Amino acid sequence: MTVPPDSASQPAPSLSARLRQRIIDTGPITFRDWMQTALYDREGGYYCRTDLTHWGRKGDYRTSPERSKLFGASFARYFAQLYKQLDEPNEWLIVEAGAGAGEFARTALETLQSQYPAVFKATRYIVQEISPASSSLAAERLSDFHDCVQFAPVGRFPFYELGVIFSNELLDAFPVHRVRVENGELRELYITVDDGGTFSYVTGELSTPSLQTYFDLVGVELEEGRTAELNLEIANWFKQTVNQLGKGFIVTVDYGDEAENLYRSPDRREGTLRAFRKHNFQEVLSEPGDSDITSTIDWTYVRRIGAELGLQEVLFERQDRFLLRAGMVEQLEAMTQRSLNEGERASLRTSARDMILPTGMASSFQVLVQRKAEG
Repeated sequence: MTVPPDSASQPAPSLSARLRQRIIDTGPITFRDWMQTALYDREGGYYCRTDLTHWGRKGDYRTSPERSKLFGASFARYFAQLYKQLDEPNEWLIVEAGAGAGEFARTALETLQSQYPAVFKATRYIVQEISPASSSLAAERLSDFHDCVQFAPVGRFPFYELGVIFSNELLDAFPVHRVRVENGELRELYITVDDGGTFSYVTGELSTPSLQTYFDLVGVELEEGRTAELNLEIANWFKQTVNQLGKGFIVTVDYGDEAENLYRSPDRREGTLRAFRKHNFQEVLSEPGDSDITSTIDWTYVRRIGAELGLQEVLFERQDRFLLRAGMVEQLEAMTQRSLNEGERASLRTSARDMILPTGMASSFQVLVQRKAEG
């Protein structure tokens, strides 16, 4: 008699296999749903996998906090200014959404502790991070600050009475819809499976009227044959964030452009969607769950959503200019004087140049600060 294999010993289907089967069973799915699964599926999504190194030289990308401690330290100086603007409360919150492995949080807290002790004493730091692996590393990295650091589950939105909600490279990681103009009509790109089992695009009707409303809001009409990404999740995130903050500031750092440039530039006719693996570009649809997927932020949309929600825009400028305004040069001098050896000092100076040179990384990023009044 043939004994059937133990089903419990069979390997679970890969994310690609599950996505293919879903499409075969139910038909094409929006790119937004495909990207949501590729990045955030709890079993195989890129950000939820524990077997991948996401950040750093050995990972797929490097963010500003990992490149230089001056980034987190300069923002800590700015947070101290915001603390004063909120009348120096006895207690306030710094909420970091998408905190990664805690690099920014540790540097910010170290800076507040050493340079702004009154602010540090009043600070409760809330870490929000979807990746279990990153959360584990952040908990270890922030263990020295266990008295003032808390971890909040992503997807739950407690009420924060007073403080700052900060994010760095969070919005660009939200799943996006893709659209294209065909024969004068705005169409949406869906993902299907061809005869060879390969993921491919097919166009169809808009999955939501919000896609057309988006262009009405930003005042742009796509030209024939042009493809674009629309990040509707940004509006959802800001609505939730505004509702959970009683009074304070929302500080958003990301790379983006105004709608006019984003949707009409000749070199962006195919959109800005891209995937990274080991710091190299990858085919977006090749292996879901293996690569980081991102697109450029539409700041026109972000700012108009903020205005609709009643937020006051405090500033919007390039990251390099913001860092200089926040006192990065003075912070460099202070940290250099405290450095134990010339190697550390040289590393700080090198990273400072990358933060502020026009050709450096920071010139491609922007900082948006919005204020929410009480009520």
